[in-house]
Amino acid sequence: MSLGDDNGYGNDSGRTDDGYSTIGGTRQTRTRLPDGEGGDSYGTPRRPARKSRSLVTVVGVVVLLIAAIAFANMGGGGGKGNDGGSGNSGSKPNSSSTAATGTKPVTGKNGSIPSGFAHDEQGAQSAAANYSVALGSADMFDKAKRDSILNAVIAPSAVGGFRTTLDQAYSTGLFKNLGLNEDGSTPAGFTFISRTTPIGTKVTKSSATRATVEVWCSGLIGLAGEGSTKPVTDGWFTITMELEWVNGDWKAVTHSQEDGPAPVGGDTRASSADEIAGAVDGFGGFTYAR
Repeated sequence: MSLGDDNGYGNDSGRTDDGYSTIGGTRQTRTRLPDGEGGDSYGTPRRPARKSRSLVTVVGVVVLLIAAIAFANMGGGGGKGNDGGSGNSGSKPNSSSTAATGTKPVTGKNGSIPSGFAHDEQGAQSAAANYSVALGSADMFDKAKRDSILNAVIAPSAVGGFRTTLDQAYSTGLFKNLGLNEDGSTPAGFTFISRTTPIGTKVTKSSATRATVEVWCSGLIGLAGEGSTKPVTDGWFTITMELEWVNGDWKAVTHSQEDGPAPVGGDTRASSADEIAGAVDGFGGFTYAR
């Protein structure tokens, strides 16, 4: 019995494989690392605060919330439990947990962003996870790349509002507070890092045409390089995204973000600026999640 049968989803014609299977009656998750070296925003466990990470560092992290607030102000609300007019036939507060599987991932791509997600709950979770990576990436700080991302992941009916709001949020003031040049480019001799890594997902509401998904994420933000006054810091947050089934794929209609849940910090030694920059250059970000 397909997941779509239980939740009002129809089987998509033209699909030659089940994009998401179940194992032992429980929905499970797989994550595949990328072949390339693309960079995307936020990720790693938080460790206890160090005095060397001064108030300037804290300011850099706080300023990043400007973009999060901009997202939260779109689509009529933010945070967990956002109804967002989802057209839901019933809520699912206790969705299956995230776990690894051998399920074959989607093969389609819209630019560098995966596309062609399954018309079911797991497909919605996959879309939300991948869209969180794209919307939290360093490419969002470049106007042309940001517009391309929005066109790929946002529903046509909502893309105009997202573009207007985010053009205001990604301002010269934000760039300055993150240590970037006025146009959002990275100063010579530094590596700008903005990367999001999904930790897990769950569906809180769903219908045949709408789904609300929460994505628990870790993230990195900052400038790596000798003499940086905005060193790379980490964070934990949860993104709530309402998705709409449109033109044969899931697209985001609303997006909001709130802090946590955050684990207790470990005692891992903080790496040097060169080590962080080398890690970002050497380890590509996720191109497919769940």
